[in-house]
Amino acid sequence: MPIDPGACVAPTARVHPDAIIGPGCVIGDFCIIEQDVVLGKNCILDPYVYIKRWTTLGEGNEISASVVLGTDPLDKNFKGERSYLKIGDRNKIREHFTISRATKPEASTVIGDHNFIMTSGHIAHDCQLGNHIVVASCALLAGYVQVEDQAFISGGVVVHQFSRIGRLAMVGGNTRVNSDLPPFFLYSKFDVAAEGLNVVGLKRAGFSASDLAILKHCYKILYRSSLKKEEACEQLEALSNPFASHISRFVRASKRGIAREA
Repeated sequence: MPIDPGACVAPTARVHPDAIIGPGCVIGDFCIIEQDVVLGKNCILDPYVYIKRWTTLGEGNEISASVVLGTDPLDKNFKGERSYLKIGDRNKIREHFTISRATKPEASTVIGDHNFIMTSGHIAHDCQLGNHIVVASCALLAGYVQVEDQAFISGGVVVHQFSRIGRLAMVGGNTRVNSDLPPFFLYSKFDVAAEGLNVVGLKRAGFSASDLAILKHCYKILYRSSLKKEEACEQLEALSNPFASHISRFVRASKRGIAREA
């Protein structure tokens, strides 16, 4: 049975008979769920949520009013073929947010687990978000953006297509991100610039004083040593530390170039 008997569906909601609704789901008034949609167990949809075709949600997601998931890509190259939006478990997506499916046939936009996505923003086609990320209100992520675990994107941030944001990076409000942001650091200013360690986020994530000392040294190597990219990466790798190695891998993989200090 597509709608599990343990689900609660408001009489004003419209659920396509080919959609799959898991046990314990609550679907509010005036929601619309198209065909080829899958909701895992215990998802909660507030009124007026619209979930479009080829969207999958895992378990325990909370979707607030007027969210639209699986929208067609805002991409002139999109031809209408089947593509996907895949959302993991226990995410919170607040009011008036939109997330698009991918552009190319059979490709996916992916949102991981335990993310908090706040109000009135957009995550575009082919974005790849990890876990435990915060996307604050009015943030806009363009196509093909990648965000690693535990990053924090503040309100009003705009992220240029193909940019990458590293693990536990913190991006200050109203920042324009048009380059890659290595993990563990703090970024702000209108044209994004590195400002040191994301000390608050790192401490909240359980990083020790010795971890912070290593990362401070990594920051100096990357931003204040005047070394070229290859030389800086070699010095980071010579530290034989997993955090330094992560920074080095991220920097080596950068195609847009990394943000610099102001």
